[in-house]
Amino acid sequence: MEFRYQDPYPIQKDDTVYKKLTSDYVKVEKLGDREILTVDPKGLELLAEEAMADVSFMLRSSHLESLKRIIDDPEATDNDRFVAYNLLQNAAVAVEGALPSCQDTGTAIVMGKKGENVYTGVDDGEFLSRGIYNTYQKRNLRYSQVVPLTMFDEKNSGSNLPAQIDIYAKKGDYYEFLFLTKGGGSANKTFLYQKTKSLLNEKSLEEFIKEKISDLGTAACPPYHLALVIGGTSAEANLAAVKKASAKYYDNLPTEGNEAGQAFRDLEWEAKVQKICQESAIGAQFGGKYLTHDVRVIRLPRHAASCPVGMGVSCSADRNIKGKITKDGIFLEQLEQDPKRFLPATPPHLEEAVEVNLNKPMPEILAELSKYPIKTRLKLNGTLIVARDIAHAKIKEIIDSGKPMPEYFKNHPIYYAGPAKTPEGMASGSFGPTTAGRMDVYVDEFQSHGGSMIMLAKGNRSKDVTNACNKYGGFYLGSIGGPAAILAKDNIVSVDVVDFPELGMEAVRKIEVKDFPAFIITDDKGNDFFADLAH
Repeated sequence: MEFRYQDPYPIQKDDTVYKKLTSDYVKVEKLGDREILTVDPKGLELLAEEAMADVSFMLRSSHLESLKRIIDDPEATDNDRFVAYNLLQNAAVAVEGALPSCQDTGTAIVMGKKGENVYTGVDDGEFLSRGIYNTYQKRNLRYSQVVPLTMFDEKNSGSNLPAQIDIYAKKGDYYEFLFLTKGGGSANKTFLYQKTKSLLNEKSLEEFIKEKISDLGTAACPPYHLALVIGGTSAEANLAAVKKASAKYYDNLPTEGNEAGQAFRDLEWEAKVQKICQESAIGAQFGGKYLTHDVRVIRLPRHAASCPVGMGVSCSADRNIKGKITKDGIFLEQLEQDPKRFLPATPPHLEEAVEVNLNKPMPEILAELSKYPIKTRLKLNGTLIVARDIAHAKIKEIIDSGKPMPEYFKNHPIYYAGPAKTPEGMASGSFGPTTAGRMDVYVDEFQSHGGSMIMLAKGNRSKDVTNACNKYGGFYLGSIGGPAAILAKDNIVSVDVVDFPELGMEAVRKIEVKDFPAFIITDDKGNDFFADLAH
């Protein structure tokens, strides 16, 4: 066979709408017969700073249109519509620029493709990092990056650096970028499966996908943009394609393969997987049709002895934005500036929620919740204690040392969350729930000491949590994952640190809430919404 080079990912067009940031920082210089695009490193810094700001407070118009379609769909459940409506309201709050759309403002990720005729004269990663640093310092974002000091000792970096920056070489005289901020919830729902040729038939692939869709659950804040990548010259290549496909970066790939091994989208399987997701009935967090907005299925070449399969999502905080630098200036993808236009004139009709007074003694709150079945929608009013991973570990250390559990863990429901920075004049920064499953290992022991009797977070939990609630009379309440800005604006009245202030966003806090939305997911009788759904 003759030599033939194939661009592995032949993106056929770029239909992105860009806005121009500036004509500064770029000029064209001659080097012999070649024209060189010379980019002042300050231009890289500006682009990264603006990209991280825009993507933290705005979303793509196409994403918001998908949410509106859920509300308009007569087949959507009330729960689907309730989540979609809340997410649109959240977008309308976030776009004002004070409260980011999600409290987990993510790991900053930059993928760049640098033309051979582009010259900067610096380590581009340093100046892109400077731009990222500027945004996280100036805006009400959260520092989530933890750096290792030893194998077991860590500390928050205090800047949200380091970022992940990957720069590739390409032909041409322009520089193109994809910027992402990836929160822990959706990042933790990235899966790699090492399969074989035996998977590559209609029946086996369909059965495999049905099984793995259930692994996704709701912890990463659906509705999702789901990516499924089959094949890859390596596991690393597979997962890199998953991330880019979930960000819609590969939407304009070809839709058929060739003998040189080009990547392609399989539109038939995209429709099949979307149907599987709809029929799962997991829905937009609390049951229904809309686990996913859409699906991208990418087929790649593979080594004959292996068949990597990757699956990942972009969540309801769909924070992806393109940029480019050309001889004409520095450009950034235009995100939606008026999310309110997607909101319906009247909210979707819902049954009235049950109001729960959290300031009553714990036994009385438990008795009140015990009257209602799983799936009951609630409005919470009163005091919550906020604690997540490190705080739970600290409290376990207290118990292990023979000391009593803090009374606040016994007297109040525990909200698994960690806020973004508080804007001036507001009670709270963006303050949505974190993934409940990470705290599952603590529940039985804590409930045996009278703590964690009511827990509030997002996503499905293990059978161990159901068993503990049944044994000790506890409850797990589901909060909507995604609308962190509107929760901060409308539902959180005050925030005070009560323990471990040195932990920053992981400190234990006491918050007062009003009309805070939640659902009964796991009750004191051994019932679990997600387990029932699976059956």
